[in-house]
Amino acid sequence: MNGSKLVSRSYSMMRAFLATEASGGIILIAAAAAAMVVANSPFADAYLGSLHLKWAGLSLLHWINDGLMALFFLVVGLEIKREVLDGQLARWSDRLLPGIAAAAGVAVPALIYVWINRGEVAGLRGWAIPAATDIAFALGVLALLGSRVPASLKIFLTAVAIIDDLIAVLIIAFFYTASLNWAALGMAVAGLGVLMTLNRLRVTALWPYLVVGAGVWVCVLQSGIHATLAGVAVAMTIPLTRTPGAPDDAHSPLYRLEHGLHPWVAYAIVPIFGFANAGVPLAGFTPGDLFEPVPWGVALGLFLGKQAGIFSSMWVLIRMKLAERPRDATWLQIYGVALLCGIGFTMSLFIGGLAFGDGSHENDAAKIGVLLGSIMSALAGYTVLRLPSRTARS
Repeated sequence: MNGSKLVSRSYSMMRAFLATEASGGIILIAAAAAAMVVANSPFADAYLGSLHLKWAGLSLLHWINDGLMALFFLVVGLEIKREVLDGQLARWSDRLLPGIAAAAGVAVPALIYVWINRGEVAGLRGWAIPAATDIAFALGVLALLGSRVPASLKIFLTAVAIIDDLIAVLIIAFFYTASLNWAALGMAVAGLGVLMTLNRLRVTALWPYLVVGAGVWVCVLQSGIHATLAGVAVAMTIPLTRTPGAPDDAHSPLYRLEHGLHPWVAYAIVPIFGFANAGVPLAGFTPGDLFEPVPWGVALGLFLGKQAGIFSSMWVLIRMKLAERPRDATWLQIYGVALLCGIGFTMSLFIGGLAFGDGSHENDAAKIGVLLGSIMSALAGYTVLRLPSRTARS
């Protein structure tokens, strides 16, 4: 296979990935809107009651948030591993711009949230809620813009969101972990050891990884660490076999698992999560409640913090010639994409549930902040990216 075919194949795979994320994001938007409608309709009691129906010791909401979302985190882990080893983040020079931008896009929203909630001891627990970008939602908005946005910015947004997810996973592990059951944690570590051994033995069949991985998930669920982190840990053990010079080898176990799960995650799991978690009964909420510290901190963290952290860090790195501006992208388009990074829907709702607990007033208030900040970011980013933009100089 010659070089041009390899480049074409890699590009077509990235295009397929972006297309799946974008269309999945549009479905997610519809699911979130449906949740808000149902939660404020005569069917609200049935909607909220069904989420607390129990099966095998866990409520339906817990099965969605701890079970189905473990598959979401598994795909996140696979994407991180593939991009770092054999993709857009394979070289340090490729990681610098999205890496610094993602870090700034986590730090500035958190600082804004902490400043607004500085007098609220309970509210401070939600400091990480505005820290994450929702790749599916953001790419869904980009899909509505078609060719107005250069492919380089879509790839940049994907890289930022992937690094963003990695930071969010670390935050969950270190700051939102309850007391530990050391016996269960030890069994989980032993299971990961088995998976690493399978990797070292070059076992390429997927079923042993999935069977042992399911056992790891059960142990992590019992350990006190949030069960979804098992998905990321298992993903790190899936082999990425590579043909020299051929990115994204179609026969690689990691490639097969990621591309097998990705449509299910994008089109089913994330929309189900959105429908189960985005519904907030607005009865009793007043316009003044939006300006309480928790929702106001989340909304401003997402809308102001994300754009400020990402755009300013990119501007400094590019002006100092430490990184190159994304190909064919103008500064106006870069600012528009920085605005879209303020869409923090899926991971923000997830962290809000961990911070305040499902069903709490603070969590409902945080959801309002997430919806408000994400909607403002989406509308502002879409508007900016629709503006006429001069072709970027090379």
